[in-house]
Amino acid sequence: MLARKGLVIVLLISLIAGYFYFRPYFRGQVEEPNITDRLPPGDFIGKILLLDLARETNSFLYYNKLPFRDFLTYEFLLAQGKSYGLDIQKPVYFFANESGEWGSVVPVKDSSKIMSGVVRLRQNMSVEDTIVGGQRVYKLPKENIYMTYGKTWLFMYRGDQLPKRMYHVIYSKKGEIHPMWKDFLQQKLADKQSLAFYSSSAKLKKYGVEKAIFTHRSDSIQFTVRSYFKAKGEFDFSLKEKGLALSHEGKFDKALTFHFNIDKIRENPEAPLKLWLADLSKRISFPVTEFFNAWEGDISFQEGGVQKIKETYIETEFDEEFNSVEVKKEKEVLVPGYAVILSMNEFQKEFVTKLFAKGIMRKEGNRFHILTSPPLKINQNTEYLMLHSSNHAPKILANGENRAYWEKDNIPYNFKVDSLNSKELFFSVNFPGMSLLRKSRALMNPW
Repeated sequence: MLARKGLVIVLLISLIAGYFYFRPYFRGQVEEPNITDRLPPGDFIGKILLLDLARETNSFLYYNKLPFRDFLTYEFLLAQGKSYGLDIQKPVYFFANESGEWGSVVPVKDSSKIMSGVVRLRQNMSVEDTIVGGQRVYKLPKENIYMTYGKTWLFMYRGDQLPKRMYHVIYSKKGEIHPMWKDFLQQKLADKQSLAFYSSSAKLKKYGVEKAIFTHRSDSIQFTVRSYFKAKGEFDFSLKEKGLALSHEGKFDKALTFHFNIDKIRENPEAPLKLWLADLSKRISFPVTEFFNAWEGDISFQEGGVQKIKETYIETEFDEEFNSVEVKKEKEVLVPGYAVILSMNEFQKEFVTKLFAKGIMRKEGNRFHILTSPPLKINQNTEYLMLHSSNHAPKILANGENRAYWEKDNIPYNFKVDSLNSKELFFSVNFPGMSLLRKSRALMNPW
């Protein structure tokens, strides 16, 4: 009897030990990590629905008769994905860091077909292969891009931390999705968007932003990027109904008008907007405290074109007795068009005095310079400070606009604050797609 009980106990112990010993083998296939469990974090992370993006940009590609449009159609991309075993009906994920490092994880449906893609790639460019930690890796040396794959994923990478990023992709476990990715994939704003990316970087948090989400929209002419910012606590500024502004009549390379309530910023020495402005202007020691004490939250700026002004100069001449004399003369010169107006209060004088003391503002003759600006006239009263390069002050009006126009490399960008509450800011920027594509000759040539 005792022997029988002992045998049962031994058998139970053996079963329990065997369960724990073989448990990893039993669970191996069941606990295969999802592709989202494998994703490395970054300063920016995002996803692309390639087929949805192809549908969305189709009208733009064909309206502008772009030579590579046939290679970006829904049908072509779907066929290519199937040919090389890629499941592009699912999202493609990517991450990027401010250092320039980036990577992408593509879902794989049939990994046995990927080698045919590598062979095809070798026909058009140099491809090297090596072993990293027992994993075969392919490298495009000219582009410095690495590629490796597993049964359900393909990883593309550019940067100097390949082993670290690759091991994260290979050895992540079921349910180990990074908190950053988990938060991003739960955001309704990014759901079902053809292109969306997200950031919760330390730099954003330093300036009072917990997270930011960016999504893309396009039509036959324009691209639009919609931005969402969520405050860590509450934003310490809000929008005014209206305020002082320049009329923005004429053609300008740059123009902006914003109207903010900034009472909370004045009260908080660690206000994120103060910290941002201090970091932005630390090379010139801009008087941030004096500025926020004097500023009433309205700013309007414009730059572009030219203005004709009269400039006084000294010329040496000779009188009838051939004595040299200095004579003041005037001449007309062309200077860049420039104007800015800031709503101000009773602390305006202290702010302007500080600008002169730090060498940010200086006077030459009857005009003024702000750093490397053209010679400017100054208009001051109890409500505003205005500087302008024209002989006559630009027209002032009151409006409720919160937008900017910025032209860079011949590409016009239009920015707009769509809405702002205590915790959320919605912001958008649109620009003509063709202007952007013309900056890249490679994109404009047929493949």
